[in-house]
Formats: sequence, C-alpha cells, structure tokens
Amino acid sequence: MSGLPAGPDLVIADPHLIDGQYADRPQLRPILDAVLAAMPGLGQVTVQARGTLVSLVSPRRTFAVVMPTTKSRVDLGFRLASAKPAGRLREARDIGQATVRVPLRTPDEVDEEVIGWLRLAYEENTRPAPPPRPARRPAPVLGPLTVVIEGLELPGLSCHPDRDLNVHRNVHVALYGPGKDRPALVIVPQHPLQAVEPVPGDAEAARWQLAITVRRDDEGYDFSGPFVRGARDDRNLGLVWGDVPGDGTLRLFRGAKLRLIDVPPGVIAEAMRPGHQLVARVRLTDAKGNPVCARLRPSHLAWSAETAEAADQIA
Repeated sequence: MSGLPAGPDLVIADPHLIDGQYADRPQLRPILDAVLAAMPGLGQVTVQARGTLVSLVSPRRTFAVVMPTTKSRVDLGFRLASAKPAGRLREARDIGQATVRVPLRTPDEVDEEVIGWLRLAYEENTRPAPPPRPARRPAPVLGPLTVVIEGLELPGLSCHPDRDLNVHRNVHVALYGPGKDRPALVIVPQHPLQAVEPVPGDAEAARWQLAITVRRDDEGYDFSGPFVRGARDDRNLGLVWGDVPGDGTLRLFRGAKLRLIDVPPGVIAEAMRPGHQLVARVRLTDAKGNPVCARLRPSHLAWSAETAEAADQIA
C-alpha cells in the first residue's frame, strides 16, 4: 500500500487486488493513499477492495468508496443522506453505494473540505440505525372497484427511443401484474410479475380490465390488489413495453406508471357507485413518436367514472 501501514484503527483487506486497480494508472495511486491517510482520524475503518473500487467501511457499513474512474481521475464517493450535489459534490452514478462524489485529479485535492465530507459520512453511517416504525394498519375497506384502461394512439411495431441502442422491433405493450388465468409473457430481464394481455404496438387500440380494492381513512383514499404497486403516496398501475421475439417472453425496455393517487377523490366516489367503473384513457405515443413511459401526466392520461355500458360503447 505504497508504504502506508495498517494501524489499530485501519484494517486493509486484499492489498494485492487494490494494487491491480492502479497497475495501468500508477500516477493516481497517491490520491488513494491521501484518502487512506485521513482514515485513522475518523475511527475504526476497514478498507476492502471490490473489483474496480475500494470500499471504506465503518463498524456499521460502507460510508465511502474510492474508484479510479479514468486514466486521469479518481472519484471519491460518499454515502450521505444529508448532502445533495452542489459545488464540488457531483451526483454519484454506478459508484458502489455512494450518493454523491467528488472528482480528484491530484493528492492535494484531498483537502480539509474533502476530509470534512469523509468525517460526516463516517459519522452518519456509524450511528445506530433508527428503530423500525411500527407497521401501519391498513385503511378500512370501502369495497371493490373495476378499473378499465383504454390505450389509444399506439406507436407502431418498431421504435428507436435511445439513439445509442438498437431499434426495437415487434414492440408490444402489456399490463404489469400477475398472469394467473390471463394470457401473459415472462418479462426479461427477470421481473416478479408478468406482461399480462400483451397488445401489438400497431394495434388500433388496447384494453385491459382489472379489479382493485378501495380503502379510506382520515388521510383519504388508498388502494390495494394484485395489480397495485408502490407505497401509499405512489399507488399505481403499470404498463410495460418490450420486444416480443416469439419465445414466450417480453424483452422489457420501457414502463409507464398510472398513478391512482392522482385520481380526483370525486371521480373515485362516483366510480364506486353501483354499475360504475373507473376508466383510464391513455395516449400511448409520446411527443417524439415513441412509447410513453415513466409517470403519465394529464397530457397523456385522463381518468373518469363511467357506467360499464358507456365504457363498452366507447371501446
């Protein structure tokens, strides 16, 4: 470790693996050494090599990582819930468990500011975890509700939403949920649920029907059921887009979220009336001609309460 000894508060694991990370960029090794030189002042730290990066681990968990990202830069990442990207701190992407990072090009950049972030990250990740909150009791059940999703303006069988990737062909859209007793495809990469009732991307329209359970308490409406996903403040129904190669799978590349909590309470109350249902009409093509994705906004999603007869006539 470039002559840096392991003291009583600094345990270095896999030094040879660490050496390998800097074999083709030895000019960056002094940056790692400068970071490690600050460790004894923090407390008990274990240094662990993990493939392409080094993890700095407190007695509780990893609090920082050091990664030689390029031939001229080392990224020092911090696991910090209390810090957001600003100034020298940048957003951390694919750097272990780090949430923010600071790019370092020379050992002199490991200054008091950087050591202060190391100290903050160490303290934040050494404190005992807060006790778990007691489980929240579900809201009382009001009753079942039928939801109909009407998909319009489909984008076609091929698209190229990400210009640096291949064109998607034989595109289908499906409801995300349990496939029991309904036509469904297995989602690849592996997902816990399936692509239910897939519809070709060049179809004139798509239609799915499902049942949810409506609950209500002092905080308002809540929803549950096998097709309902998300925490209470993000209850939603999902659509998935993917290529269908004909082997029983859907190769997922996009998903869309229909947030039930965005439905006006008056529409929910009306839809709960006997003989009524909740209808979601979705424009399935975005402004660039590609499949819609992420959280659907009012420009592409309209909720209404209708009788079953009225919804069937429109369909």
